[in-house]
Amino acid sequence: MIIINVKENESIDKALKRFKKKFERTGVLKELRGRTYFEKPSIKRRGVKIRAAYRQKMYAQENY
Repeated sequence: MIIINVKENESIDKALKRFKKKFERTGVLKELRGRTYFEKPSIKRRGVKIRAAYRQKMYAQENY
């Protein structure tokens, strides 16, 4: 459970923004989206490799 203490004279918008940031850091939404459908482990590994290759390619383009 996420608890946000609203400080005195703090606007609700700022408190809500802090709540959203804290909620996003917990990773609950990401895990929930990942559980919406089953993905075979071999497909997961393939996706990780593809993302790593893409990241490496972007890094190489930026620095060389």
